[in-house]
Amino acid sequence: MSFKTPDLCDEFEGDIGKSLRIVSPMFQRYGARATFSGEIVTLKIFEDNSLVRTAFAEDGKGKVLVIDGGGSLRCALVGDQLAILAQKNGWEGVVVYGCIRDSGDINGIDIGVRALNTHPQKSIKKNVGDRDIAVTFGGVTFNPGEWLYADEDGVLVSSKPLI
Repeated sequence: MSFKTPDLCDEFEGDIGKSLRIVSPMFQRYGARATFSGEIVTLKIFEDNSLVRTAFAEDGKGKVLVIDGGGSLRCALVGDQLAILAQKNGWEGVVVYGCIRDSGDINGIDIGVRALNTHPQKSIKKNVGDRDIAVTFGGVTFNPGEWLYADEDGVLVSSKPLI
């Protein structure tokens, strides 16, 4: 399944701002998969990645984990071990409104990753956060069950599958 976000924007131009939303260009690209898409699963957490491990331990085929980490730049929410777990369980990718670590290793793992930046420190583990709720960042609301498309040119969110 190949696509280009510019082509999707052109094809669904009339839907932009309605059922198709464009995320502000704020993310760095990591992971071996430059292009990825899937059904959105959301987490809302802050400097605690316990729920990330729980989600990535589940079957992720056809899914993208969207993590609202509050934009924190004080610790990492995903590292190489979590990326390996996600890849093993079939996750297409992850978008982190926060930081990751072990970026060199993650770049060799077959998963798509977008994050604000990197940070060497791991997060706390208190099992605090919410799952499968609407989260908003980058000028877009991400609803569980919607669709995310990411490539070198950007990140799109659609209320319906586009491809």
